[in-house]
Amino acid sequence: MVDTAVRPASVEHTPTIDVARVNELLLGTWADTRREARALVKDSAFWRDDSLDKDAHRERVLAQMHLLVENRAVHRAFPKRFGGDENNGANIAGFEELVLADPSLQIKSGVQWGLFGSAVSQLGTREHHDKWLPGIMDLSIPGAFAMTEIGHGSDVASVGTTATYDPETDEFVIHTPFRGATKEYLGNAALHGIAATVFAQLITNGVNHGVHCFYVPLRGEDGNDLPGIGREDDGLKGGLNGIDNGRLSFDHVRIPRTNLLNRYGNVDENGTYTSDIDSPGRRFFTMLGTLVQGRVSLDGASSWASALGLYIAITYASQRRQFTGADGQETVLLDYGKHQRRLLPRLATTYAQIFAHDEFLQKFDGVFSGRTDTPQDREDLETLAAALKPLSTWHALDTLQEAREACGGAGFMFENRLVGLRADLDIYVTFEGDNNVLLQLVGKRLLQDFASQFKGKDAAALAKYAVGQTAGKVFHGAGLRQFGQAVADLGSTARSVEFGLREEQQHELLADRVQQMVADIAGRLRPAGKDKVLGEKLFNENQAELIEAARAHGELLQWEAFTDAVHAIDDADTKQVMTWLRDLFGLQLIEKHLAWYLINGRLSAQRAGAVSRYIDRLAQRLRPHALDLVDAFGYEPEHVRAPIASGIERERQDQARAYYADLEASGTAPVQEKKLKKKS
Repeated sequence: MVDTAVRPASVEHTPTIDVARVNELLLGTWADTRREARALVKDSAFWRDDSLDKDAHRERVLAQMHLLVENRAVHRAFPKRFGGDENNGANIAGFEELVLADPSLQIKSGVQWGLFGSAVSQLGTREHHDKWLPGIMDLSIPGAFAMTEIGHGSDVASVGTTATYDPETDEFVIHTPFRGATKEYLGNAALHGIAATVFAQLITNGVNHGVHCFYVPLRGEDGNDLPGIGREDDGLKGGLNGIDNGRLSFDHVRIPRTNLLNRYGNVDENGTYTSDIDSPGRRFFTMLGTLVQGRVSLDGASSWASALGLYIAITYASQRRQFTGADGQETVLLDYGKHQRRLLPRLATTYAQIFAHDEFLQKFDGVFSGRTDTPQDREDLETLAAALKPLSTWHALDTLQEAREACGGAGFMFENRLVGLRADLDIYVTFEGDNNVLLQLVGKRLLQDFASQFKGKDAAALAKYAVGQTAGKVFHGAGLRQFGQAVADLGSTARSVEFGLREEQQHELLADRVQQMVADIAGRLRPAGKDKVLGEKLFNENQAELIEAARAHGELLQWEAFTDAVHAIDDADTKQVMTWLRDLFGLQLIEKHLAWYLINGRLSAQRAGAVSRYIDRLAQRLRPHALDLVDAFGYEPEHVRAPIASGIERERQDQARAYYADLEASGTAPVQEKKLKKKS
């Protein structure tokens, strides 16, 4: 039985920030939709039942999906003529909140309506919509999204599955030519799916036109798999066992020509291929770009899962006492400097990610609604997705693990949710693209943008730019001269960091690192020219640094989003606390990369050493506001469902303290041996 009593944190202190205002900022543009989704999952019918085995868990999640349909929680993105809202941002926001109920429900829903349904919606035409979308929406057509292959995970362009057109029968023949081409890890594939959107190489008249998407029925009306369909169960996984992941293979499976989802490429009855997009590469990336919402939702769900983990850990740390202090009382965990260092920088990062996600979601909604649907906007959206999803999914694993450890043995108990969340979110780092591969895409875009600045420029212009990025920055930017002056003025390195690394200087340091890294890599790649062999060699040699530059770019975006949120706050006390939290985020990024700043002359050794001490001071300042900051996530007891965050620990601690106080007052308390020894 889960104890969902409201934790009595609020009775311990009067909030010193405007919690409601911060909550509004965190919930973002689609705050009403998030509240609607959270209200729905307060119903225990949506909660994960930890007592169930794999098979029962799968059936529970399927039943929960039917409940979502009954509550009109899946319709938001679909066309209005089918009863939808055509509200893409609200759709993602609502689905992200399902992570509070059970990550298996969130992901299986994403497979059905965000991947399988979206493939039909985004890659198909009106004919396909009329034929299949109603059944996809009401779950009478549960389906799988068959893109990933065991032999080509992130390299979708190289999938081995073929779709060969047969003009004699007006059909495509879907075929798995070798084991590595088996579609793998597919949600809904092991049991529930009766159809799949299959990505395969489209071959007609002897020409391979690249990867396209096809609607492929898997089962007949009798409930049995159709001829040529191979289906296997992936079995027990490291997490998300409420989803029936499996493998699909195809042995010369025939489908009508019209089952090609032909928005971007069509084959007529004679086998002639046509497309409005002439470039095969651009056509491929355009098709994949329409399916970017998987990465969008993973970014948001991971950020909110981190928030839940921190809510549990910080609540517990504010109540759990350990080791007797100088006042004779046991010390609350969150009063220890190390505990603050473990949790509060991660809290700052989670805030930054949630604020960045809302801007990301706005960009997604603008593109998918058609308001800002240009090639440039789509490219920007894909770059944002590839930059932010890796950071938030990695952060979720790190945060949930640290939160688990910070709660000791209690954190290891499954009922307190941290280990279950950690296991379920593990796969998020490779869902929708391996994180390192995604960051490489970002790095390539940064190099492309860098090169475009100098198109047609001569060597003198490039040399002038290089000087501006090195010596000029060291002595006249956020470098040695400025900080040396701060030391002279203030006489204290610790205080000079505080005054010398405010908003403008943080931004300059973070932005300068991205620009300098990209410039350095571009310089090292330049000797290759048009020599592809040398270019591949040089790129491989610089791959790790390019990925690090992309990561720094994503961190900069998060810092900027956090700063925008701080500027939107009017209440002075709230703004001060949020500024400290933003500073904590920015300075821990600088601390993480201190070696780079030292090597490149951006910080002196003295200044670098003081950064960590100032972070400690910020954590101490934020300590009294920690509960307010996690309260601002807006979670209710039915969302948390962790006994250690319910107030139960405070009751235990208060009971113990009252026992010892009464014992002391009674005069019957035993004398401690060490006190006797001191007297003697």
